[in-house]
Amino acid sequence: MIDVIEAGLFTTVQDGGRFGYRHAGVPAGGVMDVWAYRLANALVGNNGDEAVLEATMAGPTLRFGVKAVVAVCGGDFPCTLNGRPFALWKPMAVEPGDVLEVGVCRTGFRAYIAVSGGIDVPPVMGSRSTYVPAQLGGLSGRPLQRGDALPVGVTHGHRVIGRMRWGLASAARRYIGGKTKTVRAVPGPEYDEFTPASRRQFFAARYEVTTQSDRIGYRLSGPTLALVREREMVSEAVVFGTVQVPASGQPIVLMADSQTTGGYPRIAQVAAVDLPILAQARPGDFIQFQPIRPEEAMWLYREQQQRLAQWVAAIRRQWEGER
Repeated sequence: MIDVIEAGLFTTVQDGGRFGYRHAGVPAGGVMDVWAYRLANALVGNNGDEAVLEATMAGPTLRFGVKAVVAVCGGDFPCTLNGRPFALWKPMAVEPGDVLEVGVCRTGFRAYIAVSGGIDVPPVMGSRSTYVPAQLGGLSGRPLQRGDALPVGVTHGHRVIGRMRWGLASAARRYIGGKTKTVRAVPGPEYDEFTPASRRQFFAARYEVTTQSDRIGYRLSGPTLALVREREMVSEAVVFGTVQVPASGQPIVLMADSQTTGGYPRIAQVAAVDLPILAQARPGDFIQFQPIRPEEAMWLYREQQQRLAQWVAAIRRQWEGER
């Protein structure tokens, strides 16, 4: 078990997502930053889709009741293990009684805390992910609270891989920093229904992430966007990264826990390759949308997934060499 001494601002159990239920109105959900999630799981020797803790802005303090290997990836969170600095993007062995403290994020917004064996809460509809709006999955369908106890799955062992022979930390975190985050996006189904000025503004201006932002969606603030002709829309399919524009003219980027359909015009769809960048944007950061063709977005995503698979494979080979 892992005891929760302090829960952090908003810490939930998440995995790769809950698929196959969109027809019933249940979104896939899952981790916001799949890049950090996959690498964190690989670093502790997990197979890849084990549940982790996703911490937002301020992380938890955890006391381990078991031997395990732990890694923290994602935003720049100061971490300590028993009061001593704990490096991000690297695995560390923990013993019963050890205390991991994840502090307040300096850059980025989310951290992923992976433990060998994974967080072993019961799966709901094929996933351990927490979907707070429906109180589904995770630990009673809610964020962690002080006093919670988290079960840990069966582990492969407790040895830690030696010094890594590639620049994982420096390369992996390049997407985290900067107040302005460039996010590539494909024009959406209703893009041509916006005025020419609005279409230009959307890709030319910077939009600020407001405090009205969460795992469901980011409300942005910037130049007002307008349709050529106002009309009533029938609800249409939306996904993680869909950019909708409500009557206010201020865009909303839908995130991992967004609804499955929406009735606002869709001006753009964020390229999947840049969703991890979006996931690490915090209130006060700025989003600069950059136009991209659909075929280019698909090519870049495949390239990113190949690179991620290569890194995961390299980490696994090092694990196998250490055993």
